[in-house]
Amino acid sequence: MADFGSQALISMMVHLAFFAVTFWSLQALHFDKFLRGNKVVQARLLYILLTIAIGSAVSRFFLDYFLWSKQLPYLFN
Repeated sequence: MADFGSQALISMMVHLAFFAVTFWSLQALHFDKFLRGNKVVQARLLYILLTIAIGSAVSRFFLDYFLWSKQLPYLFN
């Protein structure tokens, strides 16, 4: 049972870390050129949703790859 708890904690931390990295990376883009004027709230929501979508996809790939690398020794037993 403790293994599930530690795996959940690691997954949560990895997701949050990739959200932060994605948020930081998206700041390099100029979204104001693509958005209409006076739509600040909608632009911020879009920014947050893009951060969540990209960050969760990248973190899921990272966590899957980590799990597969832990399971690789079972191939040779």
